[in-house]
Amino acid sequence: MTATMTETPPPAAPKAANATSGRSRLSLPKILLIVAVALALLSLVRIVTGADQLTSEGQISASLGLAVPIGLAGLAGLWSERAGVVNIGLEGMMILGTFGAGWIGWQSSPWFGLLAGITFGMLGGLIHGIATITFGVDHIVSGVAVNLLALGITQYLAKIFFNHGAAEAAGGNPKQSPPVDSMPNFTVPGLSDGLSSVEKHHWFFVSDLAGVLGGLVTDVSVLTIIAVLLFIGTWWVLWKTAFGLRLRSCGENPIAAESLGVNVYTYKYAAVAISGGLAGLGGAFLAMVPTHIYLENQTGGRGYIGLAAMIFGNWRPGGLAMGAGLFGFSDALQLRNGGETVHALLLLIVVLLVLLAGWKLYRKAVLQGAISAVMAVLILVWYLLTDDVPSDFVGATPYVVTLLVLSLSAQRLRMPKADGMRYRKGQGK
Repeated sequence: MTATMTETPPPAAPKAANATSGRSRLSLPKILLIVAVALALLSLVRIVTGADQLTSEGQISASLGLAVPIGLAGLAGLWSERAGVVNIGLEGMMILGTFGAGWIGWQSSPWFGLLAGITFGMLGGLIHGIATITFGVDHIVSGVAVNLLALGITQYLAKIFFNHGAAEAAGGNPKQSPPVDSMPNFTVPGLSDGLSSVEKHHWFFVSDLAGVLGGLVTDVSVLTIIAVLLFIGTWWVLWKTAFGLRLRSCGENPIAAESLGVNVYTYKYAAVAISGGLAGLGGAFLAMVPTHIYLENQTGGRGYIGLAAMIFGNWRPGGLAMGAGLFGFSDALQLRNGGETVHALLLLIVVLLVLLAGWKLYRKAVLQGAISAVMAVLILVWYLLTDDVPSDFVGATPYVVTLLVLSLSAQRLRMPKADGMRYRKGQGK
C-alpha cells in the first residue's frame, strides 16, 4: 500500500517486555530453500509437459534482462519510501533516463549516456522532492504529475534533437534516437559451455540447475552486474550503517528522528535523489542494452511494475529481487515461447493452488481454501482440454503469476509507518 496521508504519525507505543513481532524474516538459507523448491517444481512440470524451454539457458538469460529494469525501479521506490516519500513518479523518471541515455549516448559514448540517464532521473526525483518535501504536495498527485511531465518533455525534446541534421542522418526521428554503441557483455569461459552440455541431458533438477546457472554466466551485460552490486550496496547502506538507520527513521517516525538531531529534510532529499538516479539507470538500461536506442513509450509501465515488486518484497532488497525475477521470468516466458509453453505453466499453477488450498485449510481458513481448490480444479480441466493458451491471454501471464504467488506466500506486508505522511520541520522540537 502506498497511499499518502496528510497527518504525521503518532508516537509509537512502548513494546511489552515479552512481546514478539510474530514475523519471521527471510534469511539466506530460507531464500535458497524457496528457490530450490521452485526449481524442483519447474523441473517436474518440464518433464511432465515436455516444455524444455521452461528452464533453458536462453529463458533465464532473457528473464535476467527483463528483470533488471524492473528491479532497479523497485530499488528506487525502496529508497524513497524508506525515507517516507511515496514515489509513484518512477515511470516518469525512467522515461527521463531513457531519453538522457539515448540523447547523450549516440553523440559520445555509452558510458556518458549512462551518466546522463542517471542525471536525468535524479532531476525528476528532485522535482518530486521539492513538491512533496518542501511544498507538502500530496505524494500521489506529485508522482502522477512527474510521469505526465516527463512524457511530454521527452516527446518535445525528441522532435527537436532527433529530427534534424546529423541525428536524422544517423537514423533518428521524432520517436527514436540514433543507435547507441553497445555496452560490454561478459561470459565466464569454460563454465558456460560445461553447463550448456549438462542442460542438454534434460535430467531432473540437475539440468534445470545447469540451465539457470548458464543463463547467469553467459552473455551478461555489465549493467546487469552493476545492478546486482547496487542491490547488495543498498542492503548494506540502509541496514548496516548509521546513515541508513537515520534515513529509515525518517520513514518510520520523522518527529522522533528530528528530536534526536536528524535533519529529516536532508535525508528525504538524499533519498528521492538516489531514487531518481536508480530509476534513471533502469531507463538507461532499456535504451542501451536490449534496443540500443531511445524509443517513445519504451518503459511500458515498468516503473509501476517495479513498485509492485517492491511491495511484493515487503520493502526489502532480497524480497524485491525475488519479485523482479518473477516478473522477468513470466514476461520472458510469454515473449520468447508464446502460448505452448505458457500452457505448460498452467500445470504449475494447479500445483501452487493445491498447496495454497492445503495451507489455508490447515490454518482453518475454509472459504479461502475452498476457493483455491475450486480454482485448481478449473485450471486443471482447462489444461487437460486444451493444447495452447490463446494469444490474448498470453500477455497477462506476468500479472497472473505474480498475483498467484502473492496469495501463496501470504506474507504480512509492513510498509514504513510514516510512508506518504506530511512532515513539517520543527514538529519534533
